[in-house]
Amino acid sequence: MHDWSKDFDTLFSVKGAIELLTLSVLEIILGIDNIIFISIAVNKLPRAQQGNGRTIGLALALIVRSVLLLFVGWIAGLVDPLFMVGPYGISGKSIILTGGGVFLLVKTWKELMEKVHEESDVDDESIRKNTSFGSIILQIIIIDFIFSFDSILAAVGVSGNVVVMISAVVLSMVMMMLFSGVVADFINRNQGIKTIALVFLLAIGGILLAEGLIDAYNFSVPETAHIELNKNYAYIALAFALIVELFNMRERTLRKEKDLELEKKKD
Repeated sequence: MHDWSKDFDTLFSVKGAIELLTLSVLEIILGIDNIIFISIAVNKLPRAQQGNGRTIGLALALIVRSVLLLFVGWIAGLVDPLFMVGPYGISGKSIILTGGGVFLLVKTWKELMEKVHEESDVDDESIRKNTSFGSIILQIIIIDFIFSFDSILAAVGVSGNVVVMISAVVLSMVMMMLFSGVVADFINRNQGIKTIALVFLLAIGGILLAEGLIDAYNFSVPETAHIELNKNYAYIALAFALIVELFNMRERTLRKEKDLELEKKKD
């Protein structure tokens, strides 16, 4: 039987506090792609429902991750192959990552094409009213479940203490709930940022798909020859693209101000 009192004692120790802070920051970083997806997804809803959609989406992410943390043993078992396809082992983890990657690629590609070809007007309330609140929440539940695995594996790697891990998830989710509205407004107000966000989600979908395939491949080779995919490059690319776009936004603002000044002088 799990000793919860020992977990709580660790939480209130110096070691537990350091683990809690470290893991909370890590969870926020890993939750960026989740926030981006939720922000873009709920923008399809009428404005009156968008706040509730974001809150419910992040609350579901919190519940999913907390529940999964209670079943760490079950998650650990997902890395074992369920069946073999030739020399390749197909585990629960690889199925979830591959399926999630395909889902994210298809969903994001559709959103990106709509934006590129202007098939939908995000400011048209009549179009938003045709979007089902339930369908958006279902999409968020699916993506929450997929993204939760990275979060859980990171949590287990930093701390084996279930109470510390759940506390970090709760703390990070509360922070994301507080700022998700600001992030969503910023993304949807700036079309360049929205394009970057969608391309980033495409990259994450590709990474999830690749991780699923690599997981199956690793069963066919010795452990010393295992391939590990580093997602940090995707986050670095996102940061670089955002910095470039912020400079572009600043340049456009200054140009508008100069144009207005010239018009006033002409008048």
